[in-house]
Amino acid sequence: MFIGHFALGFGAKRFAPTVSLGTAFLAVQLADLIWPNLVLLGIERLRVDPGNTAFTPISFDHYPYSHSLVAVVLWGVLYGALYKLGRRAAMAAAAVVGALVFSHWVLDFVSHRPDLPLTIGGEARVGLGLWNSVPGTVMVEVGLLAAGLALYLQQTRARDRIGSVGLWALVSFLLLVNVVNMVGPPPPSAVAIAWTAQAMWLLVAWGYWVDAHRDAVMKPRP
Repeated sequence: MFIGHFALGFGAKRFAPTVSLGTAFLAVQLADLIWPNLVLLGIERLRVDPGNTAFTPISFDHYPYSHSLVAVVLWGVLYGALYKLGRRAAMAAAAVVGALVFSHWVLDFVSHRPDLPLTIGGEARVGLGLWNSVPGTVMVEVGLLAAGLALYLQQTRARDRIGSVGLWALVSFLLLVNVVNMVGPPPPSAVAIAWTAQAMWLLVAWGYWVDAHRDAVMKPRP
């Protein structure tokens, strides 16, 4: 998934109002932020394989350190602990951050064909294969984005034009990238994919920028 991950980042504001949108984006995409660097280092592997699934031409051949169930759990515990220590955050907020890291594997399990490793060294691979249906993928991802965005809008209010226009520009950009990924030509190489994936950091920075220009909605006490 792509926008489905970011959808959970938006929705996390409902459960951890003090966690910045940028921090939530970093958490939900941590596996995909680690993965391209391991590909460039030759530690993990992928191939451009048109027809691999209906939605994406990428074959994820070997990525246990970034995307296995065991690895993602460990990354989630590490990021949650670092967030708690670095921000002196409440345990509940740190737990949400860690859970967001783990959510990446859950959504990938739903969308990938059976290529997701369970352990770092084992052979077991899983995946429900939502990507084999383009309409199904679009409906699930757009539905998740609508729900996550609704929760974010309930919890925050724009302080200025950046908080408003910047947010809707971010949402529009996410949708545009998703369409390009779906209908565009296959990427030229695995290295090109890995370098392009580094642009994910710009979306993390965009999340921090927008969230800094929005205020928490104070709900009245009953």
